[in-house]
Amino acid sequence: MSTVISVSGLQKSYGTNRAVAGVDLEIRQGEIFALLGPNGAGKTTTVEILEGFRHRDGGTVSVLGFDPATRGGAAQSWRDRIGIVLQSTHDAGDLTVLESVTHFAGYYTNPKNPREVLDLVGLSDKADSLGRTLSGGQRRRLDVALGIIGSPELIFLDEPTTGFDPEARRAFWGLIRKLRDEGATILLTTHYLDEAEALADRVAVINHGKIIEVSTPANLGGRATALATVSWREGGLLRTQETDSPTKFIAELSARFQGEIPELSAKRPSLEDIYLRMIGSEHE
Repeated sequence: MSTVISVSGLQKSYGTNRAVAGVDLEIRQGEIFALLGPNGAGKTTTVEILEGFRHRDGGTVSVLGFDPATRGGAAQSWRDRIGIVLQSTHDAGDLTVLESVTHFAGYYTNPKNPREVLDLVGLSDKADSLGRTLSGGQRRRLDVALGIIGSPELIFLDEPTTGFDPEARRAFWGLIRKLRDEGATILLTTHYLDEAEALADRVAVINHGKIIEVSTPANLGGRATALATVSWREGGLLRTQETDSPTKFIAELSARFQGEIPELSAKRPSLEDIYLRMIGSEHE
């Protein structure tokens, strides 16, 4: 697969604070890539540089083969190829949903059909509703509609499901997967580790302005080969044992109990466990 985003030695400081301290990153065409990190880790600054909204102090950046720091007519052609969905927007509240999407379509040289976009994001039945009357989840879908109306090759999604209830979040995940299946590359920032695990082909953990690791959710931080924790109840107590051979250990327990093992549980570390361990070690 071709490379959509390539970053080498990216640096950005605010006074004495090094917000981004030499980030290297590659994102491939057609993948959902999640950038994870605590507040102040440097992920927002990194993404804003990739979007062309913030100047860098050093390093090289290529987004769809273009340097986002470039200005002029070439930059406008480049912006036609990207879509940006910010964490929260409250514009166009006095326009109907269809009016908003139609208005934004006028900014692009090759926009999608506004009604088809509303159908894609699940807002066809709200086409004639004012933006300010939408629920939080509906407003977020409108944000995505405005972000994809220009037929973008690359979509930036900043905390897309903040404030959603569980049902709305999972419905929104389906929309993100559909955008990927239609050919878009997606860069996602999120604080929800289950969201990253459900959606991302690969994840990067950033802290103190540096990338700690880039991997698949299943393999991040050695997760796939980490010790499993087996727990069970015996003698009135809940017991636990870490093991690299959980199947063998459970078989031995089963033989000892001669059948069912009370309150048996076996699990390897979750993505959240690994993530917290990684950023925790960076703080020590």
